[in-house]
Amino acid sequence: MNTIQKMRNERLRQYWQAEQKVLSGQSYTIGNRALTRANLAEIRAAIDDLLAAGATLDDGEEAKMRRSKRVVFID
Repeated sequence: MNTIQKMRNERLRQYWQAEQKVLSGQSYTIGNRALTRANLAEIRAAIDDLLAAGATLDDGEEAKMRRSKRVVFID
């Protein structure tokens, strides 16, 4: 896996985590400060772009497992 693909995969993982945080609560308050998380639509658009570019969350483990092998039996 090349460096660019690893970077895409890492960005996808970060955006996925951000999406989970936004879905668990868009805004929250700490003391007298109110904080709002990022825009869910922007996060979804970035996730869609990364998926279209070939990013995955599995770091290529599935691709490694799909390799076929040929076995030749010798008498």
